[in-house]
Amino acid sequence: MDKSISIAIWRKNILIFLTSQFLTGITSMIVQYAIIWYLTKETGSATVLSLATLLGMLPMALLSPFAGPFVDRLNKKALLIVPDLIAALFAILLSIVGTINSTFPLWLVFVSLLVRSIAQTFQMPTVQSILPTMVPEKELTKINGQLGMVQSANMIIAPALGAFLFSIVPINFLILIDVIGAVISVGLLIFVVIPNNKITEQKLSILSDVKFGLGKLVKNRGVMWLTIIGAIFTLLLMPAASLYPLMTMDYFKGSVFQAGMIEVIYSAGMLLGGAIIGFFGNWKNRMTPVVLSYLVIGITFAWSGILPDSQTGYWYFLILNAIGGLATPFFNTLMMAMIQQSYPSNELGRVLGILNAILSIAGPVGLIFAGPLADSIGVEKMFLIAGIGTVLCGLANWLIPTARNYDIKLQATLAEKNEK
Repeated sequence: MDKSISIAIWRKNILIFLTSQFLTGITSMIVQYAIIWYLTKETGSATVLSLATLLGMLPMALLSPFAGPFVDRLNKKALLIVPDLIAALFAILLSIVGTINSTFPLWLVFVSLLVRSIAQTFQMPTVQSILPTMVPEKELTKINGQLGMVQSANMIIAPALGAFLFSIVPINFLILIDVIGAVISVGLLIFVVIPNNKITEQKLSILSDVKFGLGKLVKNRGVMWLTIIGAIFTLLLMPAASLYPLMTMDYFKGSVFQAGMIEVIYSAGMLLGGAIIGFFGNWKNRMTPVVLSYLVIGITFAWSGILPDSQTGYWYFLILNAIGGLATPFFNTLMMAMIQQSYPSNELGRVLGILNAILSIAGPVGLIFAGPLADSIGVEKMFLIAGIGTVLCGLANWLIPTARNYDIKLQATLAEKNEK
């Protein structure tokens, strides 16, 4: 943590920051769910849903390596504020067009999703890179867990509130909630102190910076293995994850409300998992819960793929998602904390740019085939494939010594550095 923030005030500072992330996150997610439910209701097509998810992820995959150099050089508060304002402007545009016309042009919905994803491409590595400068190092895992709790709380409230609002508010007006969230979030961020951590003084050279970030990632064999396995996990899981609304509304013959309940239950599990990390997050070897997370997620997805296509199946699906949600933060949060502790703050943006790109490109690759494949073999089979693949990823993470032992060596290195 930067010494410019005293220990006495960092908790207040991080509280304001987490509150801003909660407010911008929940309003954005309400709009995101509304758009997905709108597409599901209007088209009922797995291909359309996969394409919408693909457009939401593609910028992260393609632009992350180039976003990292800017994160290391530019004002980080501006990198959080400006994307929020841009997303709000597109929400206004989409609302106006939806009000003038009886339906939304499909191309404009896709453009809106694309712009929101571009904004997130800059925000995600910014948040990831500033957290280590805002809190003491020994608190980093816990604060990552608390950030995960905030994101999970968003995912609990947004589907339920979104489903309710979707049923009573015309979607062209519902979209404007995103604008309200952006305004309040930006107002809070003004009061957040983001330390001026070491900013690289090298001249901006995108290709050199991409090469630098890639070199740092490859050189650290432990992180590289974790990234490769994580990318394979994303490749297998994302196609099924993009089809959640269709699984509920088409396979189980459920309603928009039931689709929202699945998201709520999964997120409630994530909130509990994040709470466990946030309050008891100092493991001697964080790779053990990471591997267990892979196995639990994989089993719940595979089991979901063999459930009967009935309301009874839906209730089992609900229970499985609660269990899968509980396991999810142990993968996301603990992995990110390890990576944040593996690099100096003035290099972290560039490394995270490459890492996020590798993890993100796997999703769109899987989504290219997800829609047509789901329409052909059935959406439930996508869950079965994803589950089996995820279990194999967990086993690979444990069987490769460099990956399995990475956190033990990392914590030993950090302890040695702190003693000097």
